[in-house]
Amino acid sequence: MYKNFIVEKEDRLDKFLTQELDSSRNQILQLIKKEFVKVDGKIVNKNGFKLKASQSIEVFLPQIENNFKEDSQIIEFFKDFDIKIIYEDDDILVLNKPANLTVHEASSTKEPTLVDWLKLKKISLSTISGDLRHGIVHRLDKGTSGILTIAKTNEAHQALAKQFEERTVGRYYIAIIDLPLKNNITVEKDIGRNPNNRLKMAVIDGARYAKTSFLKIESSLDEKLEFIACKLFTGRTHQIRVHLNSLNRHILGDSLYGYKPNSSKINRFFLHAYFLEIIHPIKKTKVCFKADIPQDLEDFINNNFSKEKIDEKIDPNKLLDTFNSSF
Repeated sequence: MYKNFIVEKEDRLDKFLTQELDSSRNQILQLIKKEFVKVDGKIVNKNGFKLKASQSIEVFLPQIENNFKEDSQIIEFFKDFDIKIIYEDDDILVLNKPANLTVHEASSTKEPTLVDWLKLKKISLSTISGDLRHGIVHRLDKGTSGILTIAKTNEAHQALAKQFEERTVGRYYIAIIDLPLKNNITVEKDIGRNPNNRLKMAVIDGARYAKTSFLKIESSLDEKLEFIACKLFTGRTHQIRVHLNSLNRHILGDSLYGYKPNSSKINRFFLHAYFLEIIHPIKKTKVCFKADIPQDLEDFINNNFSKEKIDEKIDPNKLLDTFNSSF
């Protein structure tokens, strides 16, 4: 599979590709070393090659072998997952992705992915993103649950991808954090790969622009935790988690970004892609989708919050009005 990019500003080749491909630096160095990278049509094998604005880059991404080709293995794996279809027509499929499920295969993936499930169900999928990412226009972290939009045709994929690129999609998340916010706040801080831990992202000046708004919803009964809503204006890797970390706040269960667990047992981090607004890629009408809160998160809310107050405040119409009036 090939991927192509246009350079917007001067940069190092390895740094540029690390950000654009959302890969570890070691993976990028291997691609360059194996002469899989071309700049303006010529092979470049120097990691620190200086890129100039408007240069074109072509990267060959070798296909990763799928370790779970047998349908029986995939079927067995997905017995533990409840993947609910929110909406489907000839062009798109909207799912409520469970937590702890990887969306598409990567070099570090050792288990079946959502794409494997889609293929197993023989769902028609776009092919623009290559064999490993059929139908995938945007993604959610493995630990995040909630709304995911799948393109069933290439025409739909292109139209949806343009909306995400132009930031016209309305994406709203809910989360539980370990310390209440002082105020509703919008964070605009660039995000890039953490130089000290390749599994993490970090706030890095001059990296990729990122913007998130955080809305206070309800404090827990003991006032130690807070249920919040988040609006994504951009879609950087781990964006909500990184921006919260910059405020010294952490999503419950997210030990990668600093959550310190207490005696309660949480097997995922409590971040859920709750509501999505898009323009239908073919019908050109505005469509909105809501992903029901998963049972584990629902149970935690029942035990620690006034659920009635939260339900009232996160009604989609009420939530959108509150965001519009608060920021």
